[in-house]
Amino acid sequence: MASSENVDVDLLVVGAGPTGLFAAYYAGFRELSVALVDALPEPGGQVTAMYPEKMIFDVAGFPAVRGRDLVAALVEQAAQWKPVYLLGRQARAMATTDDGLEVTLADGAVVRAGAVLITAGMGEFRPRPLPAGDGWLGKGMVHFVPALDAHLGQDVVIVGGGDSAFDWALSLHPIANSVTLVHRRATFRAHKATITKVRELGVPIITDAEVVELRGGGDGLLREVEVAIKDADNRVLAAQTVVAALGFTADLGPIESWGLELERRAVLVDSTMRTARPRVYAAGDVATYPGKVKLIATGFGEAATAVNNLAVELDPQAHLFPGHSSNAG
Repeated sequence: MASSENVDVDLLVVGAGPTGLFAAYYAGFRELSVALVDALPEPGGQVTAMYPEKMIFDVAGFPAVRGRDLVAALVEQAAQWKPVYLLGRQARAMATTDDGLEVTLADGAVVRAGAVLITAGMGEFRPRPLPAGDGWLGKGMVHFVPALDAHLGQDVVIVGGGDSAFDWALSLHPIANSVTLVHRRATFRAHKATITKVRELGVPIITDAEVVELRGGGDGLLREVEVAIKDADNRVLAAQTVVAALGFTADLGPIESWGLELERRAVLVDSTMRTARPRVYAAGDVATYPGKVKLIATGFGEAATAVNNLAVELDPQAHLFPGHSSNAG
């Protein structure tokens, strides 16, 4: 679809993560036309961007499912209703019209919709920088590992002490030439069981240390890193990749200016997933209410609740409960 082309749909879903993808399926089941907009270039939201290779254990019906496989299945599930994808395009402004809502994208295109469902997860997230890595992004330093095979046979240095750092260590250890984890403290934020697994694999863990310099070869690509260690001499490690797993910061971006009621960077909703603005709903991690539990499974249920309620708002003659999908032809 051309970037300047406007779109008319019954429902615009802002955020193409797991909750948004399931909402697209469910809206199609309710015979609503759907478009999904996301600033990221691929569907899947944070799952695709941050942990596509990680196993997820709390999605109903799957004892374990890899992040990228879950996203692929959700895309396939939604595909039967032919949703319009507007990826790599940030939703900027929202205006109310006589017929519904208009959302203007960063490229100037306008999406006209009867209702909007916000499924933006944590909003826009930016990795926390590695000071020594300035200028090395794309030349050996990465923040995420979307494809493990890209690091086959490499020497990899992972910087960080949280779950992501230890998860990447577990995932990369079988295929990399070497994996070393560097953390500035002696204690870790990661789950104890994961830390134990990494130690049992024999992955070197350097604590009370920080990467102070990245060095390249004649081709400008990374070759080694220097690590400063408290009360010890600096060490130089071979490295073709540095994974800077230092966490990230997040905010709602333009959504904060859409006239919604917010609480701690989340959108307040009622039991129908309605926001403070007419015809605007929210579901998934971006939505909040008393007793909220942030799980992918929770987002799926909220998406169905939101779609069923907004379907009635768009057509008061429609039934809130459309029947079970197993009864459909």
